[in-house]
Amino acid sequence: MENTALYEADRQLWLAHTVAQLQTKNLTDLDFGNLVEELEGLGRSEKQAIASYLLRLCEHLLKVAYWETERERCFRGWDVEIAHFRLQIQERLSDSPSLKNWLTENFPRQYRNGRKLFLKASQLPARLVAETPVFTLEQALDEDWLPWQP
Repeated sequence: MENTALYEADRQLWLAHTVAQLQTKNLTDLDFGNLVEELEGLGRSEKQAIASYLLRLCEHLLKVAYWETERERCFRGWDVEIAHFRLQIQERLSDSPSLKNWLTENFPRQYRNGRKLFLKASQLPARLVAETPVFTLEQALDEDWLPWQP
């Protein structure tokens, strides 16, 4: 079966076949078009994953900072989630340090998205929470920093 047709019929089999071709340096009939597409997709997936963790991190930092009525009851869980999101981000940055620049550029957008989720969950008036980040990316990633201390 031609590689391009194999890609359409069974991506996992195509992947195994392509890996075998690359390992043996057999570039004859290599499906370059789909290989490039898959590699680009891998890069997008990494960015989407780290953006998702940053969004959730911002959401939880805003919970700690602003949601006073739930803070005492929920702080421990929020703190654990914050640690989890920070660890996931650090893992991805250790594998791909160049994502730090991308993360820096996208921090304001993920803060805004986290703010939207926080406002939906808390039902606090939007005017109480700044539309621009109230903490820096460095603070958000610092395992010893929280916007409120118990």
